[in-house]
Amino acid sequence: MGLLIPLIIITLCCLVIWRAGDGFMVASEYVGRNLSEGVRGATINAVASSMPEVFTSFFFLFVLNDATGFSGGIGTTAGSAIFNSMVIPAVSIIAVISIGVTKKIEISRKVLFRDGIALIIAEFIFLILISGSALNWHHGLLLMSVYVVYIVFMFATMDKKTKEALMTSAPKEDEEIDESEKSDSKESPSFFLAFISLDLENVFMGKSKINDTRAWLLLITSTMCIAGVCYWLVLACEWLGEKSYQVPYLGSFQGLDIPVMFVALILASAASSFPDTIISIKDAKKGNYDDAISNALGSNIFDVCFALGFPLFIFTLINGPIVMSEDIIDLSSELRLLLLLSTVVAVVIFTAGKYMGRGKAFTLLGIYVFFVIYIVGRGSGNLWAQSVADGLVSVVHFFNIN
Repeated sequence: MGLLIPLIIITLCCLVIWRAGDGFMVASEYVGRNLSEGVRGATINAVASSMPEVFTSFFFLFVLNDATGFSGGIGTTAGSAIFNSMVIPAVSIIAVISIGVTKKIEISRKVLFRDGIALIIAEFIFLILISGSALNWHHGLLLMSVYVVYIVFMFATMDKKTKEALMTSAPKEDEEIDESEKSDSKESPSFFLAFISLDLENVFMGKSKINDTRAWLLLITSTMCIAGVCYWLVLACEWLGEKSYQVPYLGSFQGLDIPVMFVALILASAASSFPDTIISIKDAKKGNYDDAISNALGSNIFDVCFALGFPLFIFTLINGPIVMSEDIIDLSSELRLLLLLSTVVAVVIFTAGKYMGRGKAFTLLGIYVFFVIYIVGRGSGNLWAQSVADGLVSVVHFFNIN
């Protein structure tokens, strides 16, 4: 029962994030409709689908209110980044091949190298920057600045035709354009049914076509829903990590008695990555393969730089520096290096050969399964996993990163 309660809460959080994420996706796609394929995936879609990571990291810091909370934020963002790099591209590839859309996928090598190299650079900066025994507001500011530089670079490298479209093709306020791909013959559910099922798209639009006003209302409401449920996601992860925890009106229960970072690495990261997964699969089904992959890679850059940097910046401005213990420093070092290594491997797999098919997809899934086994082993004190962790930490120490 002690494990069942948090797992039920996490499952419910996944469902709400998924439903709210659908509405967020519709609104964000409309807002970024004039961006070129690949740019839209790495910016608008990536930010839209990564809002759960922002709020989860934020609540980890402000609920736990210490270095443990920061470690939970690292676990969520890093675990989500690894999930995005491995699982999302693999699932997208398998989905479109299985339903017969295509037999293999060709991704623009320009997109792969652009986003892959940018992600590796961002994670290398993350590895070096978030080190030492104390973290302050300038660490968060520098991480956010890296993402700003990436966004500026993205828009600076857009082709001339796309820039002209952004300046001249945007519709006027309240001009209705059908971007929702709804079929007029398909009857929309009632307002009540849409409301209780969190079908936010139909709550705000029904049979109406999307426009600027409805898109922004949908965007704001979806964000609020995601923010609210992420609080419970953090609470459930905290309960799972504790030796024992108290549930109001229900009593005391036993947890796993493991660092919250390990719980966040698997459960919080997977739950917060639901929107990324759905968006990439839908993009792949439409044939927007560049967006499907660049969304996953762009989300990682956003997760590492902004989803962790923004909460760190706000928290340390209010409460002062975060002082980390030696154990948390080592855990953080291990995870940051593991994140960088896994990203390098993923980018090599993406760029090896012209096409991506089932072979690469199952290779990526196999790597993620190995990662999960390793994290479970770390949490349970497995000697093999501990020896790997010691090796990773020693590499960081060798290069004087910590």
